[in-house]
Amino acid sequence: MPHSLTRRGFLAGLSAGAAGVGLAACSPGDAGPAAAPGNRIPGEDGDGVPDRGRSTVPFDGEHQAGIATPFQAHLNLVAFTFSDGADRGAARRLMRLWTEDARRLCDGLAPLGDLEPEMVEAPANLTVTCGFGSGFFDVIGRPEERPEWLGPLPEFSLDQLDDRWGEADVVLQLCSDDPVTLSHATRHMIRAAVDYVSVRWFQQGFLNSDGTRPDNGTPRNLFGQKDGTVNPRTREELDELVWIDQGPAWLHGGTSLVVRRIAMNLDEWEMLDRTSREMVIGRTLGSGAPLTGEREFDEPDFAATDSYGLPVIDPASHVARSRNPTDAPYERIRRRAFNYDLPPEPGSGQTSNAGLVFICFQKNPLEQFVPIQRRLDEKDRLNQWIVHIGSAVFVCPPGVEGEVGDGERSRDAYWGAALLED
Repeated sequence: MPHSLTRRGFLAGLSAGAAGVGLAACSPGDAGPAAAPGNRIPGEDGDGVPDRGRSTVPFDGEHQAGIATPFQAHLNLVAFTFSDGADRGAARRLMRLWTEDARRLCDGLAPLGDLEPEMVEAPANLTVTCGFGSGFFDVIGRPEERPEWLGPLPEFSLDQLDDRWGEADVVLQLCSDDPVTLSHATRHMIRAAVDYVSVRWFQQGFLNSDGTRPDNGTPRNLFGQKDGTVNPRTREELDELVWIDQGPAWLHGGTSLVVRRIAMNLDEWEMLDRTSREMVIGRTLGSGAPLTGEREFDEPDFAATDSYGLPVIDPASHVARSRNPTDAPYERIRRRAFNYDLPPEPGSGQTSNAGLVFICFQKNPLEQFVPIQRRLDEKDRLNQWIVHIGSAVFVCPPGVEGEVGDGERSRDAYWGAALLED
């Protein structure tokens, strides 16, 4: 006789299950004693949410969060295309909606329409950063406001770009130290926008964040190298290199966002011995120090030679090619790169499908990112093991300000308000 589920059988099973749970909860050595007063699990507060999960990054401010913010552990980068017929009014409504919802999510509060409000209680340093692509300015009918650098980057000879990781109208960068929080926040932002935009692409990444690294230092990529040693970190450096202070007033305090998807050939990289890997990079893998130094932040000495008169740091190494060879200050960018690691592609013959979601911020990518990438494209030993497969550029408007008591605002009420208001 086929098995059937009756209401009485369901309730009886539910009752037995509940009793079993109760017995398990009272069993010696289980969760019961740990929950007793004075016997909390270390690192947790009274309701079981880890203390670190309560940490927040201020959403409102002169600049958007998620740019100068210390790295979080997880990334969701989502690009969108506007629906047919969208106009400035639609863009304005979307930005109002997104800004309000992102503020609440980052504060650990449920936005309106959140289907699982319990999942926002541990923001874990959640940030949501918004950027506009070139097409955004056509949708809103203001192409004259488009920054001259906004659009596809110049071609590089070694690029093998796939359009599925290409330009888009809008992008959201969401980062958090909790992958469940991040997933929920991302899903909410996508769902809230379905009347205005559709997802163009979705890139995920991870790194060993400040909360998990034993040395609280620069994160590593999957080649084992420290990634971001020369990042601008001080307010003065960020003002000089990242935050835009010229051009249209609506953009002051904003920045540019470049995202490059970089595939890494781990199979062939792992054929190199450790010394060879360090020669390719120009730094030691352990400390991240240049081959002419002892500590990570030591300045490389590109003129140093060994006992045979050969350069200690190969002029074609990654660190050497990243630097401007002239006496002028070399270009710098704010790197925010995350690893990706996916199942190997069937039939590829590779045992990995890994790389970087390389994100960087700067005032002008044509004057900062492009010169660096051109030197790397021309002659970087690392090129034998990497290939750039995706590229997109966005402009990030400045930060915003929530409700104020006197009704006077010093900043936009929502992302791009000064651009979108009639």
